[in-house]
Amino acid sequence: MFRLVLAGSLVLCAATPALAGEVFGGVYVHGVNTPLSLGGSPEGGVDLQLGFRGGPIIAGTKLEPYVFGALNSKGDTSYAAAGLSWKFGDRIYIRPGLGLAVHTGSAGDVDHLDHDHIDFGSRILFEPEIGLGFRISERATIEASWVHLSHATLFSGQNPGIDNIGARLNWKF
Repeated sequence: MFRLVLAGSLVLCAATPALAGEVFGGVYVHGVNTPLSLGGSPEGGVDLQLGFRGGPIIAGTKLEPYVFGALNSKGDTSYAAAGLSWKFGDRIYIRPGLGLAVHTGSAGDVDHLDHDHIDFGSRILFEPEIGLGFRISERATIEASWVHLSHATLFSGQNPGIDNIGARLNWKF
């Protein structure tokens, strides 16, 4: 399934005009306690994120496909995600996005035992995100962003979710 999501994402990004995209990389705090993560996370560490965002897929809009991977420094849940984002603004902007993610964590049901990982209840999760960015040059922007992973109880009766908050640097081709 991971390979299928990655292959589809690369095809979607490749379908955008040549050299119309950007690469991005960032550092995120893994497992931040927010109201959406339902009580916090036993996971921690830092996620290193690397990705690609294609150019607009519809002429005249800023609807852009993206694909990225996040590797956790402690060996906790890592993931790959693909989706669409929409950029509002230019020098200062907001960029909401919605995608699907495949993760390396447990897809099992919560067993209420004392453990140090999250039982997500599904291998495939929704990946909503939002970034607040600032253009620092013609090609470079920096964003503070929040990435959430969960399945909204659609794939099982549980939904612990996880939130990651950090910053990323984007470099436009």
